[in-house]
Amino acid sequence: MNNPFDYTPDEDCGAAFRKLIERLDVLKRSDSVEDRNFCREIDAGKMLGVLIAVDSDGVRHTLYAFSGQLGSGGFHFPGFVGPVFDYLDPDGYFKIHERKISAQNAEIKRFEEDVFTKAEHEYGCMQAQLDAEIGELKAMCRRSKLERDARRQSGVTDEDEAAAMIRQSQFEKAELHRMKLRAAAALEPFARNVENVRKQLYSMREKRRADSEALQQWLFSNFRLLNANGMSRSLAEIFADTTGAVPPSGAGECCAPKLLQAAYLRGWQPVAIAEYWYGKSKDGEVRRHGEHYPACRGKCLPVLSWMLQGLSVEPPLTVESQLSSLQNPEILCENRWFCVVDKPSGMLSVPGKGEAMSVQRWLDEKYGADRDVKVAHRLDQDTSGLLIATFGQHSFKLMQSLFATRRVHKCYVAELEGDYRIKILPNQGRLELPLSPDFLDRPRQRVDSENGKESVTEYEFTGVSNGRSRVMFYPLTGRTHQLRVHSASEQGLGIPIVGDRLYGKKSVCGSTRLLLHAHRIEFTFPADGQHYIFESPVPF
Repeated sequence: MNNPFDYTPDEDCGAAFRKLIERLDVLKRSDSVEDRNFCREIDAGKMLGVLIAVDSDGVRHTLYAFSGQLGSGGFHFPGFVGPVFDYLDPDGYFKIHERKISAQNAEIKRFEEDVFTKAEHEYGCMQAQLDAEIGELKAMCRRSKLERDARRQSGVTDEDEAAAMIRQSQFEKAELHRMKLRAAAALEPFARNVENVRKQLYSMREKRRADSEALQQWLFSNFRLLNANGMSRSLAEIFADTTGAVPPSGAGECCAPKLLQAAYLRGWQPVAIAEYWYGKSKDGEVRRHGEHYPACRGKCLPVLSWMLQGLSVEPPLTVESQLSSLQNPEILCENRWFCVVDKPSGMLSVPGKGEAMSVQRWLDEKYGADRDVKVAHRLDQDTSGLLIATFGQHSFKLMQSLFATRRVHKCYVAELEGDYRIKILPNQGRLELPLSPDFLDRPRQRVDSENGKESVTEYEFTGVSNGRSRVMFYPLTGRTHQLRVHSASEQGLGIPIVGDRLYGKKSVCGSTRLLLHAHRIEFTFPADGQHYIFESPVPF
């Protein structure tokens, strides 16, 4: 079966998806309210999945799935497989206990708005009343002091009067102190009541939190997924060895897990799978209607790594096996401060989680620890071209400073999947989109106007050939996947780079790689004051 994270849909999956589109077009004209509501929901944007499977007699079957839940709060719609675990049954354990937690929420809200608010209000009123009384006494004491000061300044006081004024001052200070003590005593029951109510509210919240966590643990333990060997494992077990150790929200509810589970329960062997985006793009994500996409990594990589055990998957899921045939980088220039590396597409710039070869590791092996070689910036794994690596900490800091202050000028060359003139794009321009990571589908990035970081690219189209646009990119910032998102997003150029398996589609027309190349890099190095320009021939 194809690797759901790295594939081009086969003909059967493509044909099945086209049939699904035809069926949805019919549903949009249906008299059924449920049908029209379903179509409206997926028109707003949803991933749809197709699985081709073979039964024990060799008969091929097609299964369909939609990602997540429906807006009505269900998992079921005719013609699509159901969920791996239907925890939304109104009479089931999850929904019963969820209603209990909802009742706790309502009870906590009522307690906050009634008991707690009343206790704080009574405390505040009493404090204000006592503060006012103390304030009046303080004002009287100030007036009395002013009168005594005026009497002393007149010079007509005798010893008895002076002594009387001292006694009066002492009495007023003592009386103010006694009033503060009486006020504190009067306020104490109100403060104690607020504290008791606050503790009660905290206890209610803690019980809700504990009940909610217990319900989540129940879900994670009872949400069990099969693999091709007929074994099952819970979400809790699958995610136990991951970084967070806790399944993210919606894990197991994407198209691929639903489809594989449905095939395994029927005793069928999966042979091809594909996921397609239907409808509008959501929340700054780069999704195009009708295009296929890889399974998400944050939620699906651990799940599918388990569910695909027992199947022959091509290419294999492990990154190492995919990179075993990579060519080595090439050193274009070397001096005492830095070297210039021409990185091949498919190689990491720095080590990842696995054992795959990276430019950093290759340089370490080539130069040894004594040279203290460090990659000064990065290229995406799928991007080829120029990388700078430094020798020694001093050179590294100098180069980092150049990048940080935008004194390194870079030019990339790319081919885009479409004719820019058809989209009426200007020959040259500037793209500015705030980007942030898609935490549930790393390494994907998304346009995020609220929390994204600035990313700026200048571009210039240089020609069109065979329906593809040639473009030169001049990035002014260095965000992850900046050029790829600026190309593919409708808020950017709206045309993905050829071979972009994350934001476009894996190319099937003469190229198996991302057609993006770091062609030119230019800077003046502070250590020797020399201006450097390096170029790497575009390999496509």
